[in-house]
Amino acid sequence: MVSPLAGTLTKQRIDIENLRRLFWEPEGEIAPVKFGTSGHRGQLGNGFCARHTLAIAQAVAQIHLEDKIDGPILCGGDTRLMSYDTAKLCAEVLTGNGLKVILPDGPLPTPVFSFEIIQGRASACLNGTASHNPPQDMGLKYNPSNGGPAGAELTERIAKYANEYLKNPSLIKRISLEEAKEKGLLSEADLLTPYVKALGNMVDFAAIKKAGLKIAIHPLGGSSLAYYRAIKEMYGLDNLQIVSELQDPSFYFIPIDHDGKIRMDPSSVYPMKPLIDIVSSGEYDVAGASDPDADRFGCATKEGGLISPNHALCVMAEYLIEKKNPKKEMQIGRTLGTTALLDRIAAANGYGLDEQNVGFKHFVDGIVGGRYIVSGEESAGMSMSGWTPEKDGILAVCLLLEIASVKGDIAALYKAITEKYGLPYYTRVDVPTEEEAKKRVQSFKKEDLKDLTVVAGEKVTNVRDTDGIKVYLENSWFLVRPSGTENILKFYAETFVSEEHLHQIIEEGRKYFGV
Repeated sequence: MVSPLAGTLTKQRIDIENLRRLFWEPEGEIAPVKFGTSGHRGQLGNGFCARHTLAIAQAVAQIHLEDKIDGPILCGGDTRLMSYDTAKLCAEVLTGNGLKVILPDGPLPTPVFSFEIIQGRASACLNGTASHNPPQDMGLKYNPSNGGPAGAELTERIAKYANEYLKNPSLIKRISLEEAKEKGLLSEADLLTPYVKALGNMVDFAAIKKAGLKIAIHPLGGSSLAYYRAIKEMYGLDNLQIVSELQDPSFYFIPIDHDGKIRMDPSSVYPMKPLIDIVSSGEYDVAGASDPDADRFGCATKEGGLISPNHALCVMAEYLIEKKNPKKEMQIGRTLGTTALLDRIAAANGYGLDEQNVGFKHFVDGIVGGRYIVSGEESAGMSMSGWTPEKDGILAVCLLLEIASVKGDIAALYKAITEKYGLPYYTRVDVPTEEEAKKRVQSFKKEDLKDLTVVAGEKVTNVRDTDGIKVYLENSWFLVRPSGTENILKFYAETFVSEEHLHQIIEEGRKYFGV
């Protein structure tokens, strides 16, 4: 069968062999280990290489030994260049320190790492991925025994130890995988069936099958491919078609993003254009996608084209409240830059709203503690209590398929929500900048804005300085925060007034902060 995406391949390819060489033999001084919102990332070579991998793995081994953490550590990665090599190096170091390791022989989605920890089959994990970043990038992240992304205190400890091992690599203990097997320290496991079976407790696949909507799924060349295949087979979804099974570490088949880079981002109209086109043509009713490590989701529908993550989260929240009638002590969780329409949905239905800093690690305690109806972020991450405390793009896509099957087109459902609670106008502007400007914005505190009383004709009602600076207005808000991985300032704004008011907020806000 010819893929409906045929003819959309890009011509740009990365130099695979050179990047592979740079992973093993970086040129010049390599960057220190530094954890962002989700692991240490960098371009293959100086930014991320075998030396980073070995140092981080030894740091994790040291912490497990110091803290007497029992149980195997799950090592794996997605379909990126050097992901599997990274996982194997981690396994060699961890077993070299006498720790047990589970090493799968295929790509593994980020939510599956978390699922295995929550189920008690792994004590922690090291996951080789750089999420949706360009294919030249690579990274490594650690999830501890709670299953979620490691918190700042723990990642700082890992980075401190790892940077010591970068300086003193002779201290790193390492054995071959063959020796590890002989010692009984290395094992494999079925990491697909348990996750896909458990997903049936969260998603009504029978409703999806019954509705018979024509569904297109695109794994974007990532680790979710085998999982969507298994979902289709296990739940008899003959109406679901995986429209691309291509896997290539150059990701050459992904259309380039707005800046000319290949970026496997399921929430961007550029890499998602092939899916948008096939639903817009009427060939499919709804389409879903996950990024390479499947921690982010994308959705496109016949009526609405690409669905914004903000819109999708609002539809999910409304649907889950109606379907599950959650206990009133539960909340909707969102990050600072995510739509305040969720606040209105929560309040109108008698639920609380928990606003957290950027980074899914801030939702972990609430998910594990059964607090969240849904928790999400504008960058297309979501999960909920009763499931993994890690972003799950597969769950999100399947839930949206259920909603579309039961309630109708996601775009129409979002429109109905805005008619009920108000229509928000939202944007995020990425402003290229230098490190000094990022530090200047990061240094702003709430008290520095005591003279800021009115923006775009609205009174300032509050200021938050826990992650950048967020200014709350009567019917609007804006947030400026530096990126943790790129030289950009992210400027978010939202208003329930008008499109013109949104532009006014952006203009005045940027001028005030000099961005």
